[in-house]
Amino acid sequence: MPVTREGCAEDDAQEFMVNILGGLEVRCGDLLVAVGHARQRSVLAALAIDAGRVVPVGVLIDRIWGERPPFSARPTLRTYVAHLRRALARARISITYRGDGYLLAVKPDMVDLHRFRALWAAARENPDAVRSLTLAGEALALWRGEPLAESNTQWADSVRRRLHLEHAAAQADQVDWALRCGKHRDLLPELTTRAAAEPSDERVVGQLMLALYRSGRQAEALRHFQHTRRHLADELGTDPSPALNELHQRILTADPGLTTSTTVTEAYPAAAGYASVTVPRQLPAPPRRFIGRTGELAHLTTILEDQGTAALCTIAGFGGVGKTWLALAWAHNNLDRFPDGQLFIDLRGFSPDEAPVEPVAAVRGFLDALGADSGDAADLDTQAARFRSLVADKRMLIVLDNAATTEQIVPLLPGSRSCTVLVTSRHRLPALTARHSAQPLTLGVLTHAESQAMLAADLGSDVLGTDEQTTVDLIGLCGGMPLALAIVAARARARTGLALSDAVAELRDSSLDALASEDPTASLPTVLSWSLRHLTDEQRLVFALLGIAPGPDIGLPAAASLSGLPERRARSVLRVLEDASLVERRSGGRYAMHDLVRTYAATLAADLPDSTRRGALKRVVEFYLHTANVADHLLDPHRQPIHLMPPADTVLPQALPDYPAALSWLNHEYHHILGAQQTAAAHHWHQATWQLAWSLHTFQFRRGHYDDELPVWNTALDAAEELNQPAVTAMIHRRLGLTFARLGRHDDATEHLDSALTLSAHHTDMHEQAYLHYTIAWVASRHEAPPQAHPDGLRHARQAMDLYRTLDNTAWQANTLTMIGWYETLNGNHGTAREHCNAALRLARRDNYIAGEADSLVVLGWIDQATGHHHQAVEHHRLALTLLHTLGHTYAAAPTLATIANSYAALGRHEQAITAWRQALELYRKHGREDEAERIRQQLDEFARDPVDNFRR
Repeated sequence: MPVTREGCAEDDAQEFMVNILGGLEVRCGDLLVAVGHARQRSVLAALAIDAGRVVPVGVLIDRIWGERPPFSARPTLRTYVAHLRRALARARISITYRGDGYLLAVKPDMVDLHRFRALWAAARENPDAVRSLTLAGEALALWRGEPLAESNTQWADSVRRRLHLEHAAAQADQVDWALRCGKHRDLLPELTTRAAAEPSDERVVGQLMLALYRSGRQAEALRHFQHTRRHLADELGTDPSPALNELHQRILTADPGLTTSTTVTEAYPAAAGYASVTVPRQLPAPPRRFIGRTGELAHLTTILEDQGTAALCTIAGFGGVGKTWLALAWAHNNLDRFPDGQLFIDLRGFSPDEAPVEPVAAVRGFLDALGADSGDAADLDTQAARFRSLVADKRMLIVLDNAATTEQIVPLLPGSRSCTVLVTSRHRLPALTARHSAQPLTLGVLTHAESQAMLAADLGSDVLGTDEQTTVDLIGLCGGMPLALAIVAARARARTGLALSDAVAELRDSSLDALASEDPTASLPTVLSWSLRHLTDEQRLVFALLGIAPGPDIGLPAAASLSGLPERRARSVLRVLEDASLVERRSGGRYAMHDLVRTYAATLAADLPDSTRRGALKRVVEFYLHTANVADHLLDPHRQPIHLMPPADTVLPQALPDYPAALSWLNHEYHHILGAQQTAAAHHWHQATWQLAWSLHTFQFRRGHYDDELPVWNTALDAAEELNQPAVTAMIHRRLGLTFARLGRHDDATEHLDSALTLSAHHTDMHEQAYLHYTIAWVASRHEAPPQAHPDGLRHARQAMDLYRTLDNTAWQANTLTMIGWYETLNGNHGTAREHCNAALRLARRDNYIAGEADSLVVLGWIDQATGHHHQAVEHHRLALTLLHTLGHTYAAAPTLATIANSYAALGRHEQAITAWRQALELYRKHGREDEAERIRQQLDEFARDPVDNFRR
């Protein structure tokens, strides 16, 4: 490596030093190491500022080139780093690439800036003034000129300003220690020069006055005070601070307390911004076992690096999610960034039996920690001003834990841009973001891997390894909540012989009760209860009701019906609950709760008056019923409607303007409607129970949710039998027959259809009779035996046709004509079949009946394929697929894709055939139709081996 002599010897390697505080140079002992040109030295300086930590490439580019980097910045940076690696290799210093950044692998004391800060911090912590003075001298001796002299970016300017402030503060501290050591006479020349250069710096003025007084020059000290007072009045329009006034008074009266062992800081009441020798180290111990959260820790570091030291970040989340642990873990990992100390306070915003800390008490505590007289009689504004003066230009970390409101925090915020503040709260504190540019971080639950690592750290990997499924179940029941996992682990350790399976069983049986404890801080229900202390009665009620609402989450219109509030008012309450981290707003305007938080809310709902609870559930069931009914009509406007009772006045069904809106709403609310039916059944609201099943039918049919249809219609059947409505019961038996047929359970299908026939004989609803004959025909056509073996099927189709003609129902005439055409083509009567399907197509298109049009096109495609007209078959099936996709009818689209693939193969269009088969395979798997999926998979495999021969077979 190029140096002034041969290079550093092996035993000189530890003397390697990167100099930032005076040019950009590298020395090995007394030898200057050549590290290339200025830009390469800037790269080294940009890495050395964060020695031992990864600096992202983007950050490096910004530090080196500023806001307008060259297009080739990244490759150029790689070249610079390569040169630096070669230059530093002999000193055993490496630059490594990790993730998306570079790391200068040196100990911090091998960079003069970090050595300076370490020496300065040691000096401030040492109670011996002589030793502190020595350490300060060593620290200041590292300054050789202008910091980062060859860098001229905005970042470098910002760093230089900060470093100049640190240098000035260190010089002032050095003067204080020299005064304590009795060196007042030696200091007079320097202090006189400095006071003349900085006449507004009251700390320097105070030091000069004290040095003059101790040197027996009391009159000069008093004259200098008068000079300063006139200067401040003329230049700034202000008076000397109370502290400087008090020092003046003490000199005036020859206070014997102004001894040679007293520094200027101690001579004042430590209130006017003079640095105290006290360096507070108030952080509690870091979490004993802190697992994961790498993304969140990196995010906090990024915020600090993006904003400089002047970062204000809020960490929000519900109780027990680990906000304080994260803040403390990050703080202890970054102590070297804050050489002037760390302040910490629990503001008790959500404590069990204590009121939140008043801001005036919090400020007073910080003033005490900084070695200042807090002055109990002073008002909040005065004390907050003292606090800001004391921390001005200091590199400090201030952790405000467990805050309740923005008002509680603001007086504790420093006025300068040299401090970093971390705030933890269950509230999101949006006002702090809006008014003070706080960077918000919402803390979620642990991932499965992090949860498993946390349990392994507490219980041992051997314990978890004995039953992996039990571990998975335990993590799932705790929902990734750190407090819940910690409680379970603590109990498992305390109760010898308690198997994890026992803990899982206890959680399943008693849920929150299994996570309760007499110690409120280790009791999840108690911790969650503290989140409610700032809520109004209305907000508490809505929170409780959300715990029993059907479905995994809830939208605003449903929440409004549940609560009985106008939508605008409901939105306001939900916003408060979101800010309190009790609900989470997700995409699409939906609100969700953590499972354990929801369970806690449900326990509160159980204590509500029965009329309140039942009224809320009745409203939300009516909301889902009436909106689902509107959505079903938009999906199939040709379906015979049912009559619904009007909803309650406070229930406003969601407005759905068109088919896409209806389909989208049902996609989002499907599981909520299923939950609403279960709620209705549990409360014996029989009419709503079967009507919800009816309103879901079209969506379930087109989406292929047949496994869900079975329990839905069985629940509806129980309700209809309780109502003793034969027509409704017959309809439900018909639907169950159809569902069982789709599931391949033909014996069950026949049983329910026979029951429907028996019941229909006792009433004269022609619509229901027509639907029943059509359904029997459809089921018979899907039986494993060929349709020609079931002449009754075709007979029932023709009976249905006669009834639909009598009813003048042209849409269902189209459906039935297609059904008859299907029977005819399976019987080999392709010409007759085509006539029926073309007639059906004309009727469907005349009535703009898209579903009927799609069905007739599908059967026409089958007829074309059976007669060898593959080009026409492709055209019919492509038209049908377009309509099916418009309808969202993915269930019918799968077999249609499989059929069009056969036509493509017959035409030699192999790539298109394979694409269609793969799309069909994907849909079959999505619907859980494993037999059909396996058939397509085998067909693809065979076709891949020999496409021509396979198709001929």
